[in-house]
Amino acid sequence: MNPIDIFLKYVTFDTQSNESSNSMPSTRGQIVFAEEIVKQLQVIGMQDISLDENGYVMATLPANTDYANIPTIGFIAHLDTSPDMSGHNVKPRIVDYQGGDIVLNEEQQIVLSPEMFPEMNDYIGQQLIVTDGTTLLGADNKAGIAAIISAMKYLIDHDEIKHGKVRIAFTPDEEIGRGANKFDVEKFGCKWAYTIDGGTIGELEYENFNAASAKITIKGRNIHPGYAKDKMQNAIQSAIYFHNRLPANECPEKTEKYEGFYHLVSFGGTVEEATLSYIIRDHDHELFEKKKNLIIEIAQEMKEAMSANITVNMKDQYYNMREKVEPHKEIVDIAFEAMEKCGVKPIVKPIRGGTDGARLSFMGLPCPNIFAGGINFHGRYEYLSVKSLEKSKDTILNIIERTYSKYII
Repeated sequence: MNPIDIFLKYVTFDTQSNESSNSMPSTRGQIVFAEEIVKQLQVIGMQDISLDENGYVMATLPANTDYANIPTIGFIAHLDTSPDMSGHNVKPRIVDYQGGDIVLNEEQQIVLSPEMFPEMNDYIGQQLIVTDGTTLLGADNKAGIAAIISAMKYLIDHDEIKHGKVRIAFTPDEEIGRGANKFDVEKFGCKWAYTIDGGTIGELEYENFNAASAKITIKGRNIHPGYAKDKMQNAIQSAIYFHNRLPANECPEKTEKYEGFYHLVSFGGTVEEATLSYIIRDHDHELFEKKKNLIIEIAQEMKEAMSANITVNMKDQYYNMREKVEPHKEIVDIAFEAMEKCGVKPIVKPIRGGTDGARLSFMGLPCPNIFAGGINFHGRYEYLSVKSLEKSKDTILNIIERTYSKYII
């Protein structure tokens, strides 16, 4: 079963998550997609297949060996796509890329260009899956799902490849930070797992941001502007002042690698009330705490110096999984060697984001992250290399084989 065929079918399901919803999963489309996956898992011969009321799919590939000491390992991907861009009526097409621009939508003049995205030059001579420019593609994370299912089908069809018990899981609402909320680690029953949720071919990640969200609400006082002197308190002006107090260079567009940031994701209001919503990120826990403290300090200063009516609602979202994975570094080594075996150069680097694996690692399931091959996630310029997706599948197979060979002694 070709992972490309699976992927092209799966992107037709609209599975955007919705942060404003209190249900789980947050959208009906994720359940519809999960039900389709369950059907396919039944067809290929997976066992112990389950879909619970929260949208979690789990299934088992039983061991085909008598060695009892081979650990049960898992592979995880998420059902939802980002709410940042429409996932409705995705129209994928495969392009034989020979360099230069790819016109996604001639009518709307939407062009995928190496001038904007120079990494496209790394894919000259390859097949790329793109959209018509009006939606995201959904490689994040349907490419991961396709890689996992195609790998399971391959092992079912090739029983001569010896392996221990393998568990797979597909989670809802990862894009809105809820993917691990109701994940049953005990039921999953793995010693460790891998999320197949990375981008560029070769990515192998076991470090991620510490993450928090912050919503700042400022109440103002509206007075007729002709009589406002010393009376009006303009909440919009106060909100602008607040934002300008944050370090100007600590934002996503000016940071890279291990550098953290404050990201203003929404801003709005009137004279009477204004709100700012941020996400706060840093790999270093001490710097992470300093960033959060600065938010609180600025608000307190505004209260004292400007009599501002300002409140801060802040909550932690997830933490850097390095401290939980590093004591089990052999699971990273297995993935590293698995990539090398299929001709992929491992790129070990920190995630400038997070995965379900970050929270799962703190729930007792060490969980590094592996590439699925997508580029430019969350927007209309997303694309996926056919070769990269195939290599993601091969990496999964090699991890399973290397785990077997490592533990049969």
